[in-house]
Amino acid sequence: MILPPVDPQLETQLSDKPPLRDDTRFAAGRIAVFQYSAVAVFLVLISGFWRLQVQNPEFYDERAQANSIKSVPIPGPRGRILDRDGRVIVDNHSSFSLILAREQAKEEHLRPIAQGLNLDYDDLYARVARMRKAPKYVPIVIKDELTPADLDFVESHHDFFPELVLIQSQRRLYPQNGFMAHVIGYTGEISEQELDQPEFAKYEAGAVVGKFGIEREYNDTLMGVDGQRQVIVDNRGQVRQTIGIKPAIPGHDLKLTIDLDLQTVAELAMDSPYKELGIDHRNGAVVALDPRNGEVLAMVSRPAFDPNMFATRIKTKDWREIADNPDHPMLNKAIQAEQAPGSTFKPFVALAGLETGTVDPNWTTHCTGGVKLYDKYQHCYGVHGTQNMHNAIVNSCDVYFYTLGAKVGIDNLAFYGDLVGFGHKTGIDLPHEREGIMPSEQWKIRTYRQKWYVGETPSVAIGQGALTVTPLQLTRAIGGVAVGGKWYQPHLVLRPPDQVKVVQWALSPDDVKTVVSGMYGVVNEAGTGGRARLPNVAVCGKTGTAQLASYDYINSVGKGTELRENAWFEAFAPCESPEIAVVAFFEHGRHGPAAAEIVRDVIAAYFDKKTRIQTRKQARAEVTATLGMGLPGTAPGSTLPGAPQL
Repeated sequence: MILPPVDPQLETQLSDKPPLRDDTRFAAGRIAVFQYSAVAVFLVLISGFWRLQVQNPEFYDERAQANSIKSVPIPGPRGRILDRDGRVIVDNHSSFSLILAREQAKEEHLRPIAQGLNLDYDDLYARVARMRKAPKYVPIVIKDELTPADLDFVESHHDFFPELVLIQSQRRLYPQNGFMAHVIGYTGEISEQELDQPEFAKYEAGAVVGKFGIEREYNDTLMGVDGQRQVIVDNRGQVRQTIGIKPAIPGHDLKLTIDLDLQTVAELAMDSPYKELGIDHRNGAVVALDPRNGEVLAMVSRPAFDPNMFATRIKTKDWREIADNPDHPMLNKAIQAEQAPGSTFKPFVALAGLETGTVDPNWTTHCTGGVKLYDKYQHCYGVHGTQNMHNAIVNSCDVYFYTLGAKVGIDNLAFYGDLVGFGHKTGIDLPHEREGIMPSEQWKIRTYRQKWYVGETPSVAIGQGALTVTPLQLTRAIGGVAVGGKWYQPHLVLRPPDQVKVVQWALSPDDVKTVVSGMYGVVNEAGTGGRARLPNVAVCGKTGTAQLASYDYINSVGKGTELRENAWFEAFAPCESPEIAVVAFFEHGRHGPAAAEIVRDVIAAYFDKKTRIQTRKQARAEVTATLGMGLPGTAPGSTLPGAPQL
């Protein structure tokens, strides 16, 4: 076979190609380079991993956490507390608080932080220790109301203590000098004991809640809802960018039944000197309420405390000063002082005698300065002669009521005492109310496992013995009698009438009239309560002087202030269709007239304000009528264009 001739050009190209063994050597070189590069990269990764995880993990972990998104709390402000006319009693003010971000906190930083912020180190350490079981994202507020010096310390030490975070907060601003302290109360950080209570179950450690008074009773209403601000921070904890804000929700405002004008007068009356005893202020309580609906118009307890001391964290020194005060400034004596009411109980004894038919208004006794009952001679503080019920109330004759109480009997006294509310809590919307004691045969058997002796009844009939009441109980009791047999539940927050509980009893109008007439005489007929008389208002009242020990005992140990009698005065006005009932309890005031002048001032303030309001309304009506009568182009009752709206 003859082959075709070879193309000379193709032959030349084939002759120029390198031998096969040279191509193999080139490919092997490239693989080697790739392998060495891969080993180098792997060594770099291993080296980095070694530095991150073995050589210095804390440093890089801290930096990684620091460059992250954080949530800074925005505390929700509590609702304001207002008086019945809408005037602000308790408000909030802006301030700075300091929180400890627990993700970055170090135990060795606590001592220098405490020194720089003037905090107690042990207290700070204990606060941090209590939060160890809480999630890390829950911050710890370590100081409120930062001063300029505190702010300077935080700013200048931010690089050293990145766990310190400033937040703007709303803090409580309470009235000064303890004004309304026992009604308002105060707030504070929730305690471990409170966290275990059902009413605080939804709150976490560190929350600021109501601790006392209205602040506690209506904590859920006043409490705001915290918001959050999400920020990006760098490795030094500095905020670089805000990426989101969830606004805080303020709590609801509360409108109280309290009238600031009456409250101010009552507080000033208790703070005024009493020259007869040489004292510069009076301890005790004052309560004023509207007997037609149970609204508390004023409530005072003395001595008081300053709630602003608790608005942040009270100092140990200040707390010890309050706790060691023998006059107990933290005790709300209006609802917690259980004391013998003395002769202020006599109108209820008179009512029990009339309602049970035991006596009539004309029944009399003869007072010679005392009476012997059940083989015991009972003293009266004066010689009153023959007394009927009206005169006995006016003159506060003990002999009359010793004898009447013995005739009525302890069970009837207990029935009507129970009816008007003695021995029971009134149900006022304040925590820790006390119930007092209305003694009876059943009470003594239940309490002492002993029977009741008839010789004990006369002492109860003049408001002594085992009988104890609170000032609020006495105010509600006498107010309910004055309006004819309706005892409304006292309350401090305004509410619709159909939400107020009421106890009703069909008292005889004639019996009520007899008691009211006697109480009118106490004030207006040269009785024991003449200091409560007012020129334009018919005031009905009753004095009370309550012994704290027998006179024989007092004479044996010496007449000290701590054994001096308590002074009481109860009143309502006007005598017909009462609008206000007031009770003053003057601790160690000696005699009832000392308390009568306090009640007089409160009642006078009530009717003075009422007159001013009526005069203002009348003036507005007259101006409106004048502007709208006999003027061209205007209809009667209208106002001129541009005229001021009154």
